[in-house]
Amino acid sequence: MSNFGKILVVEDDNNLGDTLSEYLEDVGHQCKLAKNVKDARYYFEQFGPNIILMDIGLPDGNGIELAKEFRKERRDFILLFLSALNDPQTKVEGFEAGGEDYITKPFALKELTIRLDRLLSFKTTIDSLDDEIIIGDLKIWPKRFEVQDGEGKIINLTQKECAILEILLKKKNEAVERDLIIEKVWGEDKFPSQRTVDNYIVKLRKWAESDSKNSLEIQSVRGIGYKLIINK
Repeated sequence: MSNFGKILVVEDDNNLGDTLSEYLEDVGHQCKLAKNVKDARYYFEQFGPNIILMDIGLPDGNGIELAKEFRKERRDFILLFLSALNDPQTKVEGFEAGGEDYITKPFALKELTIRLDRLLSFKTTIDSLDDEIIIGDLKIWPKRFEVQDGEGKIINLTQKECAILEILLKKKNEAVERDLIIEKVWGEDKFPSQRTVDNYIVKLRKWAESDSKNSLEIQSVRGIGYKLIINK
């Protein structure tokens, strides 16, 4: 793994928690293990993780609700859910809480490291972008995963929404295939479909359309995907 992080593992299963912590430290990460909500809150404040691996079923609370709490305080960390719950509704709730990924137990440690490496690589790309991008009345803060609409309202983006926006910006005025977006943002995951990408685009397009100057458009390209147009 080429990128390393400060990882908070929130997992109440003693064997799995210890195994994850030891493995992640062996490959080069700094790691803290919290087995309940109380400890997770402590390490979140004191350790300052840039990655959180979050179980959902905790003895003193719910991991999704805890994730929402953390997201209100900070947006600059990667959130990955680890859960035995495999139903679509729980997965959706995890992504709505700001999760970048969701892994169903049991899973291979190699799968986890591959996903983490991909997420960290994307974060490195985001960190290399300008702190602020201004297009007409629109503003983008890639490192904060935030945008400002034409009315001055701040909108929080998930990491995947920010990743899609970054891809479209880099290929502005070019048609970008949905399959390429899936490959770059989700990797080899089987969960997303082309319709999933369309749903993410809806939020980005609504933001772009708030600019009275029509400075930025996200157009649909029939049979291909999307094109981001910057009107000067």
